[in-house]
Amino acid sequence: MATPLSLATLSDLPDDVRVPSYDRADLSPGIVHIGLGNFHRAHQAWYLHRLMDAGQARDWAILGAGVRPADAAARDKMLAQDCLTTLIELDPAGKSAEVTGSMIDYIAVADDNAPLIAAMSAPEIRIVALTVTEGGYYQKDGTFDAAHPDMAHDAAHPDAPRSAFGAIVAALRARRAAGSGPFTCQSCDNLQGNGDILRQTITGLARLSDPDLAGWIDANCTFPNSMVDCIVPATGPSELALARDFGVADAVPVTHENFRQWVIEDKFCAGRPAWEDVGATITDDVHSFESMKIRILNGGHQVIANAGEILSVETIAGCMEHPLIHALFRKVETEEIVPHVHAVPGMTPEAYVDLIETRFANPQIRDTTRRVAFDGSSRHTGFVLPVIRDALASDTPVEGLALVEALWTRMCEGTREDGTTIEPNDPIWSDLQAAAKAAKDRPAAWLDQPLYGDLGRNDRFATAFDRWLRMIWADGAGAAIRAYTA
Repeated sequence: MATPLSLATLSDLPDDVRVPSYDRADLSPGIVHIGLGNFHRAHQAWYLHRLMDAGQARDWAILGAGVRPADAAARDKMLAQDCLTTLIELDPAGKSAEVTGSMIDYIAVADDNAPLIAAMSAPEIRIVALTVTEGGYYQKDGTFDAAHPDMAHDAAHPDAPRSAFGAIVAALRARRAAGSGPFTCQSCDNLQGNGDILRQTITGLARLSDPDLAGWIDANCTFPNSMVDCIVPATGPSELALARDFGVADAVPVTHENFRQWVIEDKFCAGRPAWEDVGATITDDVHSFESMKIRILNGGHQVIANAGEILSVETIAGCMEHPLIHALFRKVETEEIVPHVHAVPGMTPEAYVDLIETRFANPQIRDTTRRVAFDGSSRHTGFVLPVIRDALASDTPVEGLALVEALWTRMCEGTREDGTTIEPNDPIWSDLQAAAKAAKDRPAAWLDQPLYGDLGRNDRFATAFDRWLRMIWADGAGAAIRAYTA
């Protein structure tokens, strides 16, 4: 029988499950992390856990936090098992399990975020980190969206904010008043220049209610850019069963691939753990690493996920097994994305495509096309459209990238080719679906959306997009992909 996971039962777990070597009673908090999803627990929390296992960073433990009503239920599950997480590595050569303990508490979730503000105001907190998804930074056309209702609310109610960013501003206001000093604000989301974007959001929000505080934050807080990488599927019944197969009854286990990467800019105003001692890369050139990863891996996900949804291929590994979708991936990556990616120390863009191809094809990772296709309005604008702009500027091919956008359009119409329904899968799904339906007869209707900016007026791209979308509707996605890859 599986053993319920808790601090009291760690010694009862099977011998092949790695458990923390440190005593949790020896840990004290140094980090608040907002957004306790699977990715954070498989990535940033793991790096800190391994440092603690090595006898370091005992004063850098994580206090978890959330700002959504749904986070309260997640908090209950985590507290019931003392904030421990079972990580299950899915390697084609064999599976392994490890329990991590770097998170020591989960802050109470409240509408006014008062418990979160109080926790971040404590002098011992030196880093506040976030994983809140690419579209969660209140950006519009590359600038801070001060008119968003959440930001307007937080500016009008700075002591009772509804967003994570409003809570951060409130905590920094309290720290300045108390003389506790600043903390580092650390984005761990898949955004190019994520630290710069976080600075823009925090200072932009602060400026709406307290310009002097905004100036203090800008002058004293640090916002390091970083690149994060690990494929981490969502948790469902099969993941729960997999944990039980290892002898662990974990309500929120996490599966992940046998690869991690974390590249961090060394800008920490109040110190940091020595993450480089457990494999992280500390560098002044995060941009080159993140550009390679965002364009080849994250962009590659968008190349195949929409085609997979249309053709009823349920997983990313399944897409890589599908001859047409795999061929689409390979040709778009090597011919249309790689030319706009620079090498980094130890890795060429071509070699990175080979690595990503292997990782995507890992049959042990049940990463769904639906998860990868989620929030395309943020992911295409962040991962694909910048490459299209570079290709147009340098007069290199865009046919495959135009096909990728046409496939996304077809997916947003809301049905698969087998007639089944694609459920809403984007924060602005209704707008996307309306544009996709209009584009069935007039492809330009899709490109007229604000997210494309001036791309819809570029004849080379618009002409290719028009041709591919009409072919998809007339002959099917497979025929269009076949025509491109032939």
